[in-house]
Amino acid sequence: MNSLLPIVAPSGGTWPFSGNKTLHLLPFFFTPRIKIPKSRTNTFLRVDSSSSSPATLRDVCNGRVPDHILQKAEEAGFTIPTDVQAKSLPILLSQRDCILHAQTGSGKTLAYLLSIFSAVNFQSSAVQALIVVPTRELGIQVTKVARKLAAKSGGLDTVQKTCTVMALLDGGMLKRHKSWLKAEPPAIVVATIGSLYKMLEKRIFKLEALKVLVIDEVDFMFYSSKQVHSLRKLLTSYSTIKTRQTIFASASIPQHNHFLSECIQQKWTKSDAVHIHVNPVTPLPSNFKHNFLISKKCQRLHTLLSILHKNKPRSAIIFVGDQSERSKRAGETPSTTLVVEFLKSNYKQGLEILLLEEDMNFNARVNSLLEVRQRCCILVATDIAGRGVDLPETSHIYNFDLPKTAIEYLHRSGRTGRKPFSDEIYTVTSLITQDERFVLQKFENELMFQCEEQEEEIE
Repeated sequence: MNSLLPIVAPSGGTWPFSGNKTLHLLPFFFTPRIKIPKSRTNTFLRVDSSSSSPATLRDVCNGRVPDHILQKAEEAGFTIPTDVQAKSLPILLSQRDCILHAQTGSGKTLAYLLSIFSAVNFQSSAVQALIVVPTRELGIQVTKVARKLAAKSGGLDTVQKTCTVMALLDGGMLKRHKSWLKAEPPAIVVATIGSLYKMLEKRIFKLEALKVLVIDEVDFMFYSSKQVHSLRKLLTSYSTIKTRQTIFASASIPQHNHFLSECIQQKWTKSDAVHIHVNPVTPLPSNFKHNFLISKKCQRLHTLLSILHKNKPRSAIIFVGDQSERSKRAGETPSTTLVVEFLKSNYKQGLEILLLEEDMNFNARVNSLLEVRQRCCILVATDIAGRGVDLPETSHIYNFDLPKTAIEYLHRSGRTGRKPFSDEIYTVTSLITQDERFVLQKFENELMFQCEEQEEEIE
């Protein structure tokens, strides 16, 4: 029989529920009063967006995050908590293992970073927190936010770090990182699994002092990554659940009940891990407008140009499918290159056309993202830009090639609408053939959204 786990309600009553059932949290106003005692039964919290949030992020943290960290968050505009922050932080700050399952752009990164800063000892010279990410691009982004929060207040020329944050990412200068790790280990490391595993295998540093382990985009890391063996070893051999808090985060966790059970059985998390699922009924935000155009593949470039002229996007991402191995062997030009060259020759609306794909060298990828963040433009990208990359000015997403799965559609769409609490309407448009219509309908059913057909305007 499943044991009952009580949750203290704002009125002082309790809502008992068994570990294999779902709790719908009712509206309440003072989230830090939620008490979730330790239990051997893992917990699934399903949070609807109708729940009211506490007044401020500072209220939610309830004195458990250093004041200078919260001050930096407030200076960056993070004063009101998003749903996932309001519901997860009381649990994260109690050092419970947690699976954060919420929409793209919902604020999961800030939630787990605040948890990390509440746990680390700023005076200790040891790696105390590790954040594992699937791509260099996401790693750079997370590192930037972490360093911004860690910086002391003061003049621009006297900014000092309260704790150091290292980016140990593929394509980085591993020799320099090796010296850094040996001389004065950083408190927080943001790493891709490949570079991290090399350092651990060579015993450049150990994780004996690790307090918090975060796996971001966890579904991709387990189900799509080529280095899942290294990830499993990190979770079970290089560190132990007995001495660390484990946090998994993603907007998409297929078969999440099975995944939660697997976490317990494989000892990736403690047995009382909490699964927080925010907005489970609507995986995609309600202010997204989804469209599609029927177009033959031979006409798709001109269809794309037509819809760009019609939409006049402030800033956009055009997702193009990866080039197949057979196409590479045949020496064919990648679709990304064809799209970029066509738009540079024919799109004259003042937006620069940039490219981001996995086959580019790391420096070129960094430069593309840097330019995108500095000004509005049109970014032509493969799915390397689909995971976690935060480009708040993006108003339109275009699927030049339909993604292979509904999960990829969700993550591509999530590159827009990344301004918290914004009522702006964001547009996702897919260019498809008549035969692909049923695939898009399958995505609609799985992600519970409606896609309207648009007629192409002949120029």
